[in-house]
Amino acid sequence: MSHVKRPLAYAAGLNTTIFLAEAFGGMKGHSNSLLMDSVHNFSDELAMVCLFLAYVLPIAMSKNFQRVANILNSVGLVIISGLLIWQSVEHIIKPSPTKGYIPLIAGTFAVIANWGVAKILYPIKNQNAAIRLTYLHNLGDIYVSLAPVAAGLLVLITGKSFFDPIIATGIGLWLIGSTIREISTSYNELIWPENAICQHEIPIPIHKT
Repeated sequence: MSHVKRPLAYAAGLNTTIFLAEAFGGMKGHSNSLLMDSVHNFSDELAMVCLFLAYVLPIAMSKNFQRVANILNSVGLVIISGLLIWQSVEHIIKPSPTKGYIPLIAGTFAVIANWGVAKILYPIKNQNAAIRLTYLHNLGDIYVSLAPVAAGLLVLITGKSFFDPIIATGIGLWLIGSTIREISTSYNELIWPENAICQHEIPIPIHKT
């Protein structure tokens, strides 16, 4: 079981640095694209903590924690993304000055760190649907985190701050679409997860001849 718990703990720890770096950068640089990605990563963080607890706490509680993780990774993310899209549209109408170098640097860090999270989770991605969803989510985060990088570059090159909320809106729409698609294809597994047990600990049935 430790070979499942340890990667989940490492992934959650690394994801914490992504969330904090992007949240701080987003507020400091007035970057909606960074704030959008930081909230997205905060949702991932809560989900990974719940998954970790599912493998640490008694087996009777594991399904509930996995269900909470799945809800945070899906329904919660859709709601949060919708709210941030609304805020981004307001910033498109009334642009606020954005420091382009901040989303550029913080976004680049997030790309590298998200790749690290996906790499940590890769060996255990087939344990169950909850871990597989988290792995795929972080794999997609590598590309999502490129959006603040692009926003920072465009702001630096053009001097126009409205590029940042436009790209933030695009991130939000992509997150909502991809999450709804994942829910529709894996609904039963996500709402009614199996117990969080290590696949290596499942007894192999012995057939008598």
